[in-house]
Amino acid sequence: MKGYTLTLLLSVAAITLEAQNKHIYLSSGSEVIFSGTNVAFNGTNTHNNIRFTLFFHTQQLINFDLTNNIGLYTGLAIRNVGLIMEDLYQNVGYNVYNTHPDFNKNTKIKHRSYSLGFPLAIKLGSFDKNYFFYAGGEYEWMFHYKQKKFIDGAKYKFTEWTSDRVNPWIPSLFTGIQFPGGFNLKFKYYLDDFLNKDFTGQDFGEDVDYSLFESSNIWYISLSVILNRRQIQKMMESDSFHMTAYR
Repeated sequence: MKGYTLTLLLSVAAITLEAQNKHIYLSSGSEVIFSGTNVAFNGTNTHNNIRFTLFFHTQQLINFDLTNNIGLYTGLAIRNVGLIMEDLYQNVGYNVYNTHPDFNKNTKIKHRSYSLGFPLAIKLGSFDKNYFFYAGGEYEWMFHYKQKKFIDGAKYKFTEWTSDRVNPWIPSLFTGIQFPGGFNLKFKYYLDDFLNKDFTGQDFGEDVDYSLFESSNIWYISLSVILNRRQIQKMMESDSFHMTAYR
């Protein structure tokens, strides 16, 4: 709920600034995310699936155009990030002996968290044509965690707010390109592990020690449409929009 409140406050502030200065304006959009990771557990490189997510991702960005070719943006973003491991039971987070009843069974584990991100990026391009490159960094707060386990045709899951199973704050670097019309392509790499190596406890009744995860860094490629209020206004005022609306 705090994330939505911050997003609303940011939007109000940006609209106020936009009314006062044409070089400061709000843009917003969503993302379709294709993510992967390189997980090593207890000396074994675990098999990882590409993770595809549509929901829930939103961005509210404040743009500061210093000239028509150089600018900055910051803002807030809420997104769903995580990883999928599918391997033998002893390779997906459980340090068990070969006498364990699930040893050598194919097991899928999904770890995910909703995050609240604070990006800062530089933009280079032609802003009047809405065509530019950008690069920057972001800190994300992992505020709501979910884990799922699939084994022997059964599914188990649990959720937790501000879980100790993931690192609470994770930095990342990203770069991307925005094309005219608002279509956006971005690559991001998280600089810290997603899973918290200090966590020990139980997952689905099994003792776990996350220090055995040697790495769990996430990367992703995202596709999105990011529009600012001026673009939306131009679209609504265009002849093609009115012809479609009155058919």
